[in-house]
Amino acid sequence: MSNGPDVLALAKALIDCESVTPARGAVFDVLEAALVPLGFAVDRFVAGDAPDGPVENLLAVRPGEGPHVAFAGHVDVVPPGAGWTGDPFVGAVRGDLLYGRGAVDMKGAVAAFVAACGDLPTRGTVSLIITGDEEGPAVHGTRALIDRMAARRIRPDLCLVGEPTSAARLGDTIKIGRRGSVNIWIEVPGRQGHVAYPHLADNPCPRLVAVLAAIDAVVLDDGTDWFQPSNIEITDIEVGNPATNVIPAAARARISIRFNDLHTGQGLADRIAAVVATHAPGATCRAVVSGEAFLTQPGALSTLIGDAIRDELGIETTLSTTGGTSDARFLSRVCPTIEFGLLNATMHKLDEAVAIDDLRALERVYRRFLATALA
Repeated sequence: MSNGPDVLALAKALIDCESVTPARGAVFDVLEAALVPLGFAVDRFVAGDAPDGPVENLLAVRPGEGPHVAFAGHVDVVPPGAGWTGDPFVGAVRGDLLYGRGAVDMKGAVAAFVAACGDLPTRGTVSLIITGDEEGPAVHGTRALIDRMAARRIRPDLCLVGEPTSAARLGDTIKIGRRGSVNIWIEVPGRQGHVAYPHLADNPCPRLVAVLAAIDAVVLDDGTDWFQPSNIEITDIEVGNPATNVIPAAARARISIRFNDLHTGQGLADRIAAVVATHAPGATCRAVVSGEAFLTQPGALSTLIGDAIRDELGIETTLSTTGGTSDARFLSRVCPTIEFGLLNATMHKLDEAVAIDDLRALERVYRRFLATALA
């Protein structure tokens, strides 16, 4: 019998807290109340101002001699939207499932890890790195936690992120890396005028079309051993011209690039800026890199998690780098980082739900992983 909290009860208590990004307050109260009896020293702090803050974060540490294992995650959730069968912020058991916003992404995994900490070995340090801003801008969340850790000279040896990585059944997939992401805004200036007198105006639209055609023709790479090919997508084209007889003063577009570890965000931004300058001199580019690509090479950490999955669930896991960005993109700069959590089939959907058996199984996998990693 575990000495930690019951995983189902804790998951329900976390779901009951309405914690749309940026999360603060009650959801952290529930988490702190579960951690303190397990011997964790809890450090809660608020970072940032509007528009991307304030954001509450939690750093909990149970110190000890030996290896330092960290678990990272978030207790903020995306807005539930309309059309739920029940209240999205009331954890409800119906049949074999626990329903509620965050059940999968990722209050369920946070609850499973805390429950697993009820049986910690006496040796080693365990920490939890929990933010209230993973689903949002992620400016004052995990990055602020990393700064806090550096100031306190806290540096884990390895980190497990509890994002929902499983595809068809619990344990079938873990993430050893993620592609990076950069968004670029392009504005081509022109000179407004009457369409009947084009010689008195300067239409920016043909130059923007040429820019986008050139960008669309770029092939960044053919992929790597662990990553699919990088891709450039045109995500918005905007002129904002309500008149049929006016040549617009400017034309704008936005592109999004998901890239593998052959590139850096700034390098891609510079490459796109060069294409734009060739076809539209005088145009401007503004790039925002939301994360660099990272890869934790298969080795000791992936073996630890894979062995725990095999021993508890009886299956062989698959190593993957697919999917969007996560806070692992920041934590991977601190120590080797891998993601493993629940099935991702219902995350961000109406009636998000987790199988109760999966919650309890994930707790067992986490417990076995901790016992081995801290040995």
